[in-house]
Amino acid sequence: MITSSFKGPDEVLSTDILPSAPTVDNFDYVFTSVPFTRYLFNSFIISVTVTVVALFFHSMAAYALARLKFRGRDTIFIAVFSTLLVTAPVVLVPLFLVVHRLGLLNSYAGLIIPAIFSAFGIFLLRQFYLTIPAELEEAAILDGCGYWMIYRKIILPMSKSIFAALAVLFFLANWNSFLWPLVATTDQDLQVVQLGIVSFFEEHSADWNYVLAAAFVAAIPTLIIFGFFQRKIVESVKTSGMK
Repeated sequence: MITSSFKGPDEVLSTDILPSAPTVDNFDYVFTSVPFTRYLFNSFIISVTVTVVALFFHSMAAYALARLKFRGRDTIFIAVFSTLLVTAPVVLVPLFLVVHRLGLLNSYAGLIIPAIFSAFGIFLLRQFYLTIPAELEEAAILDGCGYWMIYRKIILPMSKSIFAALAVLFFLANWNSFLWPLVATTDQDLQVVQLGIVSFFEEHSADWNYVLAAAFVAAIPTLIIFGFFQRKIVESVKTSGMK
């Protein structure tokens, strides 16, 4: 994909890996023929917003389900966890009806709010919080800390590695989101990059040099995010609550 995006139309289907005459005209055409910058901006805003908000709410929910004792806690966790068994297409129509009734179609809110909840994120964070020694919380309680202070001063600082791993997963999932943006918006100004690539492919199905150039541009942010958080992802796998 990368090397072919620098090839001309006569060379893009050749079996040579490297282009004989590299050109950047493909990228120039991608950004001038369609509002591809707008597509990238929309995907970035949606992905970053969902990632930040989801981590904030998921961490609070996971902490409550892991460390707080209240009636029905395990039942709530099972109910949340059971949603992993339901695939996205099953809830697509009900979700569309709810968003339509709320008047959120063709808006950033309609693209962001339904994507915030993730049972996987809550489950992973809960399992991580269960590994944190209870002695830390007991010591904080003796010092006069409440649950919110414990969460803010102890839980969050110890969650950096798992947050980094989840941030990458959430960002990639929303950056590559296609089905829900396709259903939730018809406004050209709200199209995300994946819809832009598909519409670009439909218009230039024979011009693979343009299509591959667009796909390469869309892949760059995901490579940057993964490279930036790679060390944190490894730490989240090998560390527990105590370092």
